[in-house]
Amino acid sequence: MTNPKFFAAQAFLPDGWAESVLFEVDGAGSIVRVTTNADPAGAQRLAGPVLPGMPNLHSHAFQRAMAGLAEHARPGANRDDSFWTWREVMYRFVARLTPEQVEAIAAQLYVEMLESGYTAVGEFHYLHHQPDGRPYDDIAEMSRRTIAAAAATGIGITQLPVLYGYGGFGGRKTGEGQKRFLNEPSRLLRIVETLKASHEGDPQVRVGIAPHSLRAVTPETLDEVVIGLDALDATAPIHIHIAEQTKEVDDCLAWCGKRPVEKLFEMRAPDARWCLVHATHMTEAETAALAASGAVAGLCPTTEANLGDGLFPAEPYLAAGGRWGIGSDSHISVSPIEDLRLFEYGQRLVTRRRNVLAGEEAEASVGRRLYAQALAGGAQALGRPIGALEAGRRADLLVLDPDHPAVATLPAERLLDAVVFAGNRNPVRDVMVGGQWVVREGRHRDAGLVQTAYRDAVSQLFD
Repeated sequence: MTNPKFFAAQAFLPDGWAESVLFEVDGAGSIVRVTTNADPAGAQRLAGPVLPGMPNLHSHAFQRAMAGLAEHARPGANRDDSFWTWREVMYRFVARLTPEQVEAIAAQLYVEMLESGYTAVGEFHYLHHQPDGRPYDDIAEMSRRTIAAAAATGIGITQLPVLYGYGGFGGRKTGEGQKRFLNEPSRLLRIVETLKASHEGDPQVRVGIAPHSLRAVTPETLDEVVIGLDALDATAPIHIHIAEQTKEVDDCLAWCGKRPVEKLFEMRAPDARWCLVHATHMTEAETAALAASGAVAGLCPTTEANLGDGLFPAEPYLAAGGRWGIGSDSHISVSPIEDLRLFEYGQRLVTRRRNVLAGEEAEASVGRRLYAQALAGGAQALGRPIGALEAGRRADLLVLDPDHPAVATLPAERLLDAVVFAGNRNPVRDVMVGGQWVVREGRHRDAGLVQTAYRDAVSQLFD
């Protein structure tokens, strides 16, 4: 049986835009050959220009169903709504979720991701146990639910079971709202081992870990879980929340006299396996250290804006060669375009300049630079061969709508600028993940069924 072939008049390859591109995909869903200036004979013609699918490196899937619930200001003249008050809403919401509801919510989210151009997700998963904190009979029950949702909808997934053991720096006791999250390292590693055994050889699933934050682990438990992971898979991704809010920085200083990023680099030596999520509040020295480490900064601009976190020091970090990617996190927005746009716009508002994150002459296109760097950083953070249209990578690609005003009128070298910055109409027409079409003409193949299940789940929650 011959491998299927797909022809694009234009495609964004690792070296830039190319014309008359032929992709050959094997039965496992990987690209085996890319030919430029090719003859389209015998190939399926794609409707518009082709981009690599975008990795979404940070997701808490269940939070999709609470988007909008924390936008009502608390009463009183001295309102102090913040991440910390938002978190209390989340705790009340998460206390009621069943495994079936988690799966339905995740499936709805993943459909929205695919339709918007995300083709892989990093699921930072900390909802492990029953409402009273007891483990399910299958210790990996809740992780399996998000992986099942990914399989059903067709998105690639890096599952990141979260180690959450404490309620604050220095091993403080957890609160009532955190009891569904709690594991000691040995139990967390049993979840990882169980998932790895279940999905060994599946190119659409990767398993890593996520120490939740320095608030939720101790130096000893962090060491134990990383060493344990190394014994299972020494290349597996490691993600951690870090320095998201100023209170977190202040509390860390009060605990140990060091800031969160500074303290993490003292405790461990983050390298290319690591993704430091948010890293919003860093000194110049911390920024330089993160850039030099090879780790990825996991940025979530729409969530960080929604929570009032602050702005990542993007200009010096990119100038130092730092790696980064984007995630939709709490899913107040599920759009790679909006997160890339807001990443640049936040820097413009602070500096009162335009095109702040443009590179040198070869990377003068802001849209192209942001898209290309988010692809590379996201692929690295998820630990899967994605993020580029080249042999050996997964066949994850987006076909842009040829009737979209920007796509229809602009030359390729201006296309990513227009896609990222011009208008709010979704330019994605068709989406392929692992060689399979999951979105056609802007609509996911199972959107109706998934939405019905989602509505039922949310109705039960809010009944």
